[in-house]
Amino acid sequence: MNITHHISDELLFDYANGALEEGWSIAVATHLALCPSCRKRLATMEAAGGMALEAIEIEPANASTEEFSWEAMRARIDNVAPAAPVPARPKHSTGRAASLPEPLRSYIGGDVDAVKWKPLGLGAYHYPIKTSDQDISVRLLRIPAGKPVPEHTHGGRELTLVLKGSFSDISGRFGPGDFEETDESVDHQPVADPGEDCICLAVTDAPLKFKSRIVRMIQPLLGI
Repeated sequence: MNITHHISDELLFDYANGALEEGWSIAVATHLALCPSCRKRLATMEAAGGMALEAIEIEPANASTEEFSWEAMRARIDNVAPAAPVPARPKHSTGRAASLPEPLRSYIGGDVDAVKWKPLGLGAYHYPIKTSDQDISVRLLRIPAGKPVPEHTHGGRELTLVLKGSFSDISGRFGPGDFEETDESVDHQPVADPGEDCICLAVTDAPLKFKSRIVRMIQPLLGI
């Protein structure tokens, strides 16, 4: 697998610190399962964070520094709710190589052939994935080979991870394992490359903003 588009340093840093909601974490963790380069970057970040913590000098508390003591810091940390990790899901075995890596495969309940696709129109399909997030949408998308997604921009962040096939847009070509991060500044029209349907994991925190008036009219029915 020749991966050329990787997770940004900022997003990977947030993942390393447990600062991402479940939906974003699924996309990042699934890419990490496919990408040795990003796993190495993550390990470097985690090692650097550990070294930084070890380098902190803790002075004994006294009356004037009690507020900033290690005990006070521990108390503040204990009172902060930790970021929710991606829940473990039951693993399924079919006795053959999986095309969907973990943790995504367990969220689906199997491999690609287990996906119960829902039509979006024009030959496209999607499969919503349930998470604990209230405002983040996670779904699989299946775009027919050679067909475009309607031109759109975004109301927030969008993460797209290619699982099978490929697509091209203004940012380049994205094949299996490639990771695209977009936001309100990006206006694009991804087109699935010929030869094979493109299956992607897409995570968003706001509805897409389509250019087509007709698509905007039916958007509430599609839930995208």
